[in-house]
Amino acid sequence: MNRLHRNLFLSFVSLPFIPVVSAAAFSQPEETERRPNIILFLVDDFGWQDTSLPFADTITANNRKFHTPNMECLAKEGEKFTDAYATPVSTPTRVSLLTGMNVTRHHVTNWTHPRKNRNTDVRDGMFTAADWNLNGLSPVPGVEKTVYATPFPQLLKEAGYFTVHVGKAHWGAAGTPGASPYNLGFLVNIAGHAAGHPQSYLSEEEYGNLPGKNTFQSVPDMEAYYHTGTFLTQALTQEALKAIEQPISEKRPFFLHLAHYAVHTPIMADSLYFQKYLDQGLDSVEARYASLVEGMDASLGEVMDFLKEKKIEDNTVVIFFSDNGGLSLAPPRGGKSFTQNLPLRAGKGSVYEGGIRVPLIIKYPGKTPAGSVSHYPFIVEDLFPSILEMAGIRDYETVQLVDGRSVFPFLEHPGSKDVERELVWHYPNKWIPEDGPGINYFSAIRKGDWKLVYNQRTNGKELYNLKNDLGEKVDLSGKYPQETNALYDRLSTVLKENKAPQPVRK
Repeated sequence: MNRLHRNLFLSFVSLPFIPVVSAAAFSQPEETERRPNIILFLVDDFGWQDTSLPFADTITANNRKFHTPNMECLAKEGEKFTDAYATPVSTPTRVSLLTGMNVTRHHVTNWTHPRKNRNTDVRDGMFTAADWNLNGLSPVPGVEKTVYATPFPQLLKEAGYFTVHVGKAHWGAAGTPGASPYNLGFLVNIAGHAAGHPQSYLSEEEYGNLPGKNTFQSVPDMEAYYHTGTFLTQALTQEALKAIEQPISEKRPFFLHLAHYAVHTPIMADSLYFQKYLDQGLDSVEARYASLVEGMDASLGEVMDFLKEKKIEDNTVVIFFSDNGGLSLAPPRGGKSFTQNLPLRAGKGSVYEGGIRVPLIIKYPGKTPAGSVSHYPFIVEDLFPSILEMAGIRDYETVQLVDGRSVFPFLEHPGSKDVERELVWHYPNKWIPEDGPGINYFSAIRKGDWKLVYNQRTNGKELYNLKNDLGEKVDLSGKYPQETNALYDRLSTVLKENKAPQPVRK
């Protein structure tokens, strides 16, 4: 039987890794019209270096390759987080976001297949697949291979928020409740379903819905844009802005989850921006990718302009985030594999920094000092309590224990840093056929500047000091055995306490 948990909102940096909660009743804030609107602008497969806005201490070659002026503008008006993290692949991040649970607790450790009961792990010669929740998130109990949890959009809706989802969902397999955003607390759903990427970004291809050619990846709900020349990113943006017209006119607070399919594969050219990157000398693949990036950034700009036009920008929180590190496999990316996120090591699918460190910007008018920078170690499950606190919901019930901590204290005081905080990643799955750096059967833990990477195949332990070695080039495990063993023991404890899935040796 699932226990009902009451989450009393706490913002102290001294909280333990697993917060203590107990049962009680849900309460709603009173004056709903005064609470801020909240927009979560979520990008797919967008790397820490895929932007002209530097998140490192210096501008890099990759920063010079891309053009994201609206990200730069948002950072000037809000707060940039340099040490923000997701999980290595999509669905685990999205489940952590909606539930506030660490991946070791919710057990959705890999991306979910659009079809029910399909394991997405590639076959392996050493391991049989881990027993993970391959059907994703469920808002109701008793659904096989799912994690039963209370999604935060449901709590927002119950508190009077008008909740809108636009774009990629990918929380659960088709045929399960978690596949539909309507079951997860959203009043409006546009284009969200069980699939994890679009079949096509092009209106001429009906976003994958051409008769006889459609698949599970065909994007739904976009018929009005067929054969109009409207790129998918732009079409989703227009639909998102239409959807929030109603709560704005009613002076009702809204939550908009604008979750772009960009910049996930297929890497297709956004014709508005493609030629400029060819003219800059990029190869055709990277020029297409850069055009996807700039189109996404243009969407952010359109949203920000809309808020100004409607005179609600001073009462609207904007959060920019990515679901994992940038794709670094070539093909489908151009160049040499595992170089696209330099100076970070590796990319999507990896527990090295290139696969998990992502851009995060938060603009909270009246709270975030303009142009501020925070080095607080943030992880995706922190969005759950952070968004609820922004909405004024401090006492709420969930069926799950919430691991995330609110980032609220670090909005007004960006210089604060919890150097003792632990962050944990766990990927007991096989994502691609060949092992790559930090890819397939890896776990990791970070505490302060120290990070341990654990290889589940070899039982190998690597230790890095991220302050001095952001690229994770120098393994210090031999030089600092005490730090290595302490982090390994803590990682083992978390995995055991949360009964995290493990692959089984054949």
